[in-house]
Amino acid sequence: MGNKVIELIKSRRSTRVFAEEQIKDLEIKQIIEAGIYAPSAHNCQSWHFTVIQDKNIIVKLSQESKKVLKTHPDEAFRKMAKNPNFNIFYNAPTIVLVSGDTKGMLPETNCAAATQNMLVAAESLNIGSCWVGLLAFAFNGENSDAVKTELKIPEDYKPYYAISLGYKKVPNGKAPKRKENCVDYIK
Repeated sequence: MGNKVIELIKSRRSTRVFAEEQIKDLEIKQIIEAGIYAPSAHNCQSWHFTVIQDKNIIVKLSQESKKVLKTHPDEAFRKMAKNPNFNIFYNAPTIVLVSGDTKGMLPETNCAAATQNMLVAAESLNIGSCWVGLLAFAFNGENSDAVKTELKIPEDYKPYYAISLGYKKVPNGKAPKRKENCVDYIK
């Protein structure tokens, strides 16, 4: 029998099809707590979490991101942005924005560690999750300051990531084969 945590990490997949039912408050609190317990540079804990369950705000954030993506140099991003049915959060009922203190030490790295902790915690609760980097584009557009204010993101904090959360409509698929020869051991 293998290690439960390692097996959980290996079985976690990004969820892109969510049930409409909202996740329970206790579950979101447990997921956020896992983020708060992530490692951070010099234990500065330079993150801020914004939990959004208002469908209108989630749609607005998706639209703000897509506005910026429409002019992105990458054709795949432009194609996604032009699709009126595409929601960057995959219509999840809950999203968590993970913002970092730009005056802190390594805020993007700290936020990435917190994000990963929350993804694993969600999986442990059988809640689907998807790490959404496209969220950052909502804060690169002309409305970014207004959006930050509306979402009560603290001054000097930058939203780096979002996590889509919700109950899975379909079970996790099998993990794709992992790249070989990506580790060197020097003893």
